[in-house]
Amino acid sequence: MVLSKPASDSDLSMLATSASRYVRDSLPRYEMPENSIPKEAAYQIIHDELLLDFKPKLNLASFVTTLMEPECDKLIMESINKNYVDMDEYPVTTELHNRCVNMIARLFHTPLGGSEDAIGVGTVGSSEAIMLAGLAFKRKWQNKRKAEGKPYDKPNIVTGANVQVCWEKFARYFEVELKEVKVTEGYYVMDPAKAVEMVDENTICVAAILGSTYNGEFEDVKLLNDLLLEKNKQTGWDTPIHVDAASGGFIAPFIYPELEWDFRLPLVKSINVSGHKYGLVYAGIGWNIWRSKDDLPEELIFHIKYLGAEQSTFTLNFSKGSSQIIAQYYQLIRLGQEGYKNIMENCHENAMVLKEGLEKTGCFEILSKDDGVPVVAFSLKNKKGGHDEFEVSEMLRRYGWIVPAYPMPADAQHVIVLRVVIRAEFSRTLAERLVHDITTVLHELEKLPPKVNSESKEFHVNVEENGSNGVVSKRKSDLETQREITTYWKNYVSAQKEIKRQKVMAS
Repeated sequence: MVLSKPASDSDLSMLATSASRYVRDSLPRYEMPENSIPKEAAYQIIHDELLLDFKPKLNLASFVTTLMEPECDKLIMESINKNYVDMDEYPVTTELHNRCVNMIARLFHTPLGGSEDAIGVGTVGSSEAIMLAGLAFKRKWQNKRKAEGKPYDKPNIVTGANVQVCWEKFARYFEVELKEVKVTEGYYVMDPAKAVEMVDENTICVAAILGSTYNGEFEDVKLLNDLLLEKNKQTGWDTPIHVDAASGGFIAPFIYPELEWDFRLPLVKSINVSGHKYGLVYAGIGWNIWRSKDDLPEELIFHIKYLGAEQSTFTLNFSKGSSQIIAQYYQLIRLGQEGYKNIMENCHENAMVLKEGLEKTGCFEILSKDDGVPVVAFSLKNKKGGHDEFEVSEMLRRYGWIVPAYPMPADAQHVIVLRVVIRAEFSRTLAERLVHDITTVLHELEKLPPKVNSESKEFHVNVEENGSNGVVSKRKSDLETQREITTYWKNYVSAQKEIKRQKVMAS
């Protein structure tokens, strides 16, 4: 005979989380709960809610690495409790950081002796690296102006309008005027000639982008350097260049080794690169490398003693995890130049597969370049029925893909772009599948009725007026507008049903 007894409070922790009281109430959103809950319940509830996020591997909006080898994941977890700033307590981690700086600096052709240490620092990402580089340029310019007895209160920096938002942050946070070279339709990066025209005696540096966020294109750093050298010679200025190689810094050295964009050019004084992009590390690591000690003013470096031993620091953040630094060193020695070259070539080839597939549809104009970051940027040639890139982006989410749609920067805002970033974990099969799903979306859009702007109560019709074609506006009543919207949605629902019916018949 089997005896049973009611579960006591102490037995509740033995029940499955899905059978417990902890899933019966909503989780607190604004205040900490009064009581604790079992660790199993806390994990499962959060885990289940996170399932509603999209899959990182299919997030084609992001440049950030989403997959690393299990051995590197293990190293990350082993070091996740180390605070990098405690250099005296974690000397080996500090040594690995310095090895990364030296390897990356030599990758960028820093003029160094055989065993000479490079000048650089690991950061939380390229945003922090750009802040540090900008501060160094500003302080060096100010020091020079003070020594010459000239005003030093109106510094400016010249960039293209296509720069990432971190440059705007630097300018606003540190009171530097941002002078932007506007882009034009068909030319979506900074024009070096126009940039040099904007340079004046208050320009602390010109920032060039090796891999535009908008379409992956490399800016012509070599031409910028040559034009700026000539202007410096004519004016007596010594305006330098910073290269924002957040995306392209781990690409160009391996598949475009002859391209001159780095410290081979004399005016390039600092370079930033994102380890968490094509450096192939999870989010949270960037690097800034200076050409020489003279390019980093000493007064920006802090020397602290309260962590056990005197150490130097030049960062905006103080505490920082060690995991990503160790992961970067793992990738550098694990892959070597051979591995990075193979991966970057694969990314480029997969980008070409995607580009060719999109071109075959006949519906898209490709706005990215074959040479550059493996990004495919494209826009619709014809927006039939008012259906646009934003709608393509929205419909692709039903297939699990995150493909952003956005306007180009200043003076080309009317150009709307879809962009796919090809990362190391994006395979040929996925590229082919994406082309298939985009083609499916295009067919679905063709079957939908024309879009109606429900926010507007005006419509335009072509009429014959005084013997010539003209456009007039006519005010609709609220009832007419409502009827039109209702008709649109009826047609939309009918079209969706027809699409589903055809899919069922095809299967």
